[in-house]
Amino acid sequence: MSKSALKRRANEARLWLTDAFFPLWAERGLNQDGLFCEALDLDHATAERDFVRVRVQARQTYVFAEALRLGWRPDIATDRIELGLGILTNLARRPDGLVGRTLKADGGGLLDDTADLYDIAFTLFAIGEADAALGGMGETRASASALLDSVDRQMRDRTNGGYAEALPPPHLRLQNPHMHLLEACLSLHNVDPDGGHLDRASEIVSLFLARLTAGPGKLLGERFTTDWGIPEGGDGDIVEPGHQFEWVWLLHQYAEAAGVAVPEAAGTLYAFACTTLDDAGRACQEVTRAGAPVDGSRRTWPQTEALKAHLAMYEHSGDERFAAAACTSFDVLLDEFLTVDGGWIDHYGAGGDVLARDMPASTGYHVVLAFAELIRVMKT
Repeated sequence: MSKSALKRRANEARLWLTDAFFPLWAERGLNQDGLFCEALDLDHATAERDFVRVRVQARQTYVFAEALRLGWRPDIATDRIELGLGILTNLARRPDGLVGRTLKADGGGLLDDTADLYDIAFTLFAIGEADAALGGMGETRASASALLDSVDRQMRDRTNGGYAEALPPPHLRLQNPHMHLLEACLSLHNVDPDGGHLDRASEIVSLFLARLTAGPGKLLGERFTTDWGIPEGGDGDIVEPGHQFEWVWLLHQYAEAAGVAVPEAAGTLYAFACTTLDDAGRACQEVTRAGAPVDGSRRTWPQTEALKAHLAMYEHSGDERFAAAACTSFDVLLDEFLTVDGGWIDHYGAGGDVLARDMPASTGYHVVLAFAELIRVMKT
């Protein structure tokens, strides 16, 4: 019963993407100077900013790579992919081969040239996904290799493991950029199996197992000391349910790519994150390691990560309880967060009050990836 219900929702997801989301963001998602915009107002006008983030350029490139794979308007989708690749491989690059953090909204070059591992990870992810959608882009793939070479030279932490989250390295280590670098490596491995990307992914998974989940409860921490220790106070106690769910999905993806068993940690993170959902199945922003709410507000992205985790558990086991959980997360997304015209209410307070004042373009990556996974798993 749950399987057929989930299949119906996969069809709904496809229709929402092709009939609402892709048309809206293809038409309204560029600023007047031809870069992907940071946000739309709730009435769909471009929310003009004097900057655009590199990560948004990368995420929107991915969005249209998925549009092309789903067969939506190949001419427009291809144009948007090529636009994004041009930004990521040229305008966003620093002289040393890394990418910066923000661009001038008029296309005049980097505004903040800080090298940030998070932005680098999404640049690599976008290149991998664009390659998968367009196929055979040797020149672009070489750009990814050059970027990784620069990361290895300047950001790899050969003493403690992992990578500097930014240059100069910050005082606290972060799991989030490493999580997305793992995602990027898996994407690049898909299009370049001999490129060594799976080895890098394995290193990140090893760091995750040895250090990122070494704290109380074996949960995924967010912040760490410079040698990956657990910091005192809130920095060491706060965890994010959305990231617990996101790693569950990534660990399944890694296991599939590497031909290994899914690490037991996936089950630990999944079980804990599920205990933090409210009675309607909504995910909140932050809790303590004991599960007490810290930030009970709700954003769109943790709901998409819950959906992906449920799908991963279902695909791996065939247990319809996970299909039922995926149905619940999908319904939360569609009924409460997404709008019929391809946008979203991105943030609610703990009491259900609307906190969002615009629609951040960065959210689209989360929704599109979750819906693409639903369509893939259900083969619709």
